[in-house]
Amino acid sequence: MYVILVYDATPKRGNKVLKYLRKKLNWVQNSVFEGELTESSLMEMKKDLESLINKEHDSIIYYVFDSKSYFEKVIIGVEKSNLDTII
Repeated sequence: MYVILVYDATPKRGNKVLKYLRKKLNWVQNSVFEGELTESSLMEMKKDLESLINKEHDSIIYYVFDSKSYFEKVIIGVEKSNLDTII
């Protein structure tokens, strides 16, 4: 499955989330990541991220697609990552 993940966290927790996500997904822009994951990898990542954030102050949003071919990605302006993804 293809996952797009965005997060908003305080700087201290945000840095921990950033370091963790760079190991699992491709960085796109600021607090945005994307990439292919198995269902079990996604479940593990959700569990790990829940332990890194404070649910009363931070947020994480997942967009899950069966395949990368089910959406179109359009970039206006500077692309911040070096990914070779659908444009």
